[in-house]
Amino acid sequence: MNNVSPQFSYRLEPFFELSPDLLCIAGYDGYFKRINPAVSKLLGYSMEELYSRPINDFVFEDDKIETAQKREQLTKSNPLYYFENRYVTKSGEIVWLSWTSLPADDIQLIYAVAKNITHKKKLEEERNSLLANLTTINKDLKQITYTTSHDLRTPVNNLLAVFSLIDSSKITDPDTLDFIGVLQKSTESLKDTLNNYVDILSQKESLNEQLELVNFDASLNSVKNSLKSLIETSKTEFEIDFSELEHVHFNRVYMESIFMNLISNSIKYSKKECNPIIKIKSGIETGKLRLIFSDNCLGFDMNLVKDKIFGLHQKFSNHSDSKGIGLYLVHSHITSLGGKITVDSKVNEGTTFTITFRS
Repeated sequence: MNNVSPQFSYRLEPFFELSPDLLCIAGYDGYFKRINPAVSKLLGYSMEELYSRPINDFVFEDDKIETAQKREQLTKSNPLYYFENRYVTKSGEIVWLSWTSLPADDIQLIYAVAKNITHKKKLEEERNSLLANLTTINKDLKQITYTTSHDLRTPVNNLLAVFSLIDSSKITDPDTLDFIGVLQKSTESLKDTLNNYVDILSQKESLNEQLELVNFDASLNSVKNSLKSLIETSKTEFEIDFSELEHVHFNRVYMESIFMNLISNSIKYSKKECNPIIKIKSGIETGKLRLIFSDNCLGFDMNLVKDKIFGLHQKFSNHSDSKGIGLYLVHSHITSLGGKITVDSKVNEGTTFTITFRS
């Protein structure tokens, strides 16, 4: 039931005068016929100035032609929705407006509402600039990685050539033979890693096409062999459990790089009073494929590091080998393939990294 009397007359004037949006009535001749105070307030012109000059005089120079074309369409009874153009205020500032305009052909008037979207446009511009910078940085990082990997192969090949010239039959000390064997195996592993990085960076296929079924145990053993000397010297202990989840679709080189950086960091930042203990467990939790890596080392003050922990060149230790690159690479490898990584840590109690793979 309608409780409003037919004789009741709505007062529309306050609605028109108080609206924060720009309300306009324009003629087919290109002049404002009625505007609300919001128009004058935004553009900085008096009502008299706005009424006395063609609307296109207030439009930004680069948008005049398109605006005139849209207005021409309106005079042909074609409504206009969400048209964006720029106006110039009396002080010279450029503002962005989004217009919805409806023509009334019988009285040759255009009823229009505009919203000030200048802030939105500035945010878009800042975002696009940031994306452009990130794209450039990403390309530079890829190029640096490619160049470094490529250039390092020469000295590595030279080192392997030296090993081939060593006559092990003339070496009688077993410890020396073991040392040479470990060094040769590590160098061969380094060569394979460098070759893999060069191959990946040279490919033009998408990262999804580089996915393969990666065995956690095989990847970990490959890394442990490469770090054998470091692991033995530091007396690092491992507790491994891949029984619940043995494989995951990922990139093998990335997986080995993740293990390499996390294990190296655990050993590098171990406590002097105890041997490093590294626990690595894979599993499925609420349908998510996860890898949990934890240690008993120095840990971080999470209140201090917060979201900086995976940043490039972010260092939280005075250790001479700290470069702020390892965790950045770990995060990059995981997120580039649709996964995510979280960290929980306490000072002198160790750190736990939880990696969630894309299902």
